[in-house]
Amino acid sequence: MARRYDCTDVTDRKTGLREAASAVRRGELVVLPTDTVYGIGADAFSPDAVGDLLEAKGRGRNMPSPVLVGSPNTLHGLVTDFSESAWELVDAFWPGALTLVARHQPSLTWDLGDARGTVAVRMPLHPVAIDLLKEFGPMAVSSANLTGHPAPQDCDAAQEMLGDSVAVYLDGGPTPDSVPSSIVDVTGTTPVLLRTGAVSAEELCKVVPDLEVAP
Repeated sequence: MARRYDCTDVTDRKTGLREAASAVRRGELVVLPTDTVYGIGADAFSPDAVGDLLEAKGRGRNMPSPVLVGSPNTLHGLVTDFSESAWELVDAFWPGALTLVARHQPSLTWDLGDARGTVAVRMPLHPVAIDLLKEFGPMAVSSANLTGHPAPQDCDAAQEMLGDSVAVYLDGGPTPDSVPSSIVDVTGTTPVLLRTGAVSAEELCKVVPDLEVAP
């Protein structure tokens, strides 16, 4: 049966973070708040756990899971061919609602779905999420909704959809915004905006003036 912890309470938050990290280490799923919407998370390096995440959402491998990190320094072990422009975007907008699609290190033995050698990575601006990511490490995290349903802005909505497929729910109260992260592809020589979200193209262009917008 799923366990839920009120992260607005200091004691419950501490217990919840410990239990959530333990659950992820066991290959189980957790729900956590982010600065956009609630996410469902798993050990990024456990193909079985990531498969369970996609199954819980009713999502196919053609929509691979993004990865959340607790520090920009984590990127050094995850990505390769990371351009100067990519680092400038990290410096300007992390932690925050910007997802970067980069080439992952070929040595990594993970299976996030049909990602074709890339990973969509982000550092969220939410203290509960960051604390969990620092405690556990990189996690595969997707919005905590059934595919085709709205992404949840509170823990109740996430639990109503996902139920006991999730071991631990971290309730951090309503998320501050429902606007998804912007997504920029940094796998090539020129950054390409794939999805406009919380960070506008104008804001991005102030940092990387050569930004292109995907059709």
